[in-house]
Amino acid sequence: MTNREPLLRVEDLVVDYYSPRGVVRAVDHISFDIMPGEIVGLAGESGCGKSTAANAILGILREPAQMTNGRIFFQGQDIASMPPRAHRKFRWRHISMVFQSAMNALNPVLRVGDQFVDMVQAHERVSKRDALDRARDLLRMVGIDPLRVSAYPHELSGGMRQRVIIAMALALQPELIIMDEPTTALDVVVQREILQEIEELQRELQFAVLFITHDLSLLVEFSNRIAIMYAGEIVEMARAQELFREPKHPYTVGLMNSFPSLVGPKSMITGIPGSPPDLANPPTGCRFSPRCPHCTPYKTMVHPVLQEIEPGHLVACHLYGAEQELTHERASTAS
Repeated sequence: MTNREPLLRVEDLVVDYYSPRGVVRAVDHISFDIMPGEIVGLAGESGCGKSTAANAILGILREPAQMTNGRIFFQGQDIASMPPRAHRKFRWRHISMVFQSAMNALNPVLRVGDQFVDMVQAHERVSKRDALDRARDLLRMVGIDPLRVSAYPHELSGGMRQRVIIAMALALQPELIIMDEPTTALDVVVQREILQEIEELQRELQFAVLFITHDLSLLVEFSNRIAIMYAGEIVEMARAQELFREPKHPYTVGLMNSFPSLVGPKSMITGIPGSPPDLANPPTGCRFSPRCPHCTPYKTMVHPVLQEIEPGHLVACHLYGAEQELTHERASTAS
């Protein structure tokens, strides 16, 4: 995998929201890549910038949000600089998205089949009959009776609506699917069924996935790699199993300790004290410092840099690497 070119490369992405309070930086200079056929998880608390980053990649940011820095490459092409008309043709054909709320993503006054037809005909010159045939095949693929093409969204359960959105995201066979909280508000049994279906479809069709969630436990067994976001920044990124075995950043450790293990001895679940910072006025230095159990005066003054501390394992924390040495050096000088 490392010898191939990335399917998607995000470089130094910044997204700002302009409000009466001033500029709110929701995504602050993040960089990552996704290889062909890879599943990358993006996790963090609500409001950390995950969905905003996804919308920037897809080119669907709305005012007052604005991409103010960075480049986004897809198969080597800079898609962030595309004209709006070219971007509209690019979306769904190469990158599609499964949105958080399926009921809001589906038009409540159109039948499921008509929504498939509208989406397919916006990108391909096909007849309504052929588009409906494709819709039936896709519904069957995600475990829904093909006759449901004639149903309205309110006639479907939450899990079925979510499957419809997944089927629509697959309709044009894109190379990358962004899944933004695809199992939110579903019970755990339906969540598991949908995740298993996504895994089976991904193995069969070999598309890449950017899977966004606040539930880190979902990502550990589902993703190849996981990136952890906090207050608009990526603070840790590693292969999923390595992150599970040895989380490095105190925030990642806190997330890991906030959900119970299904095996092994019982242990106390501990949350992360405090709340995420106000992005209109973030803390100086390390943004996690007000909640960090390892906080020092140095952490409140100097901003940590995302760096590779082990092959493929990146962390932005003063506890590791060159910044740790600098901390010890400053401490010894002060003494």
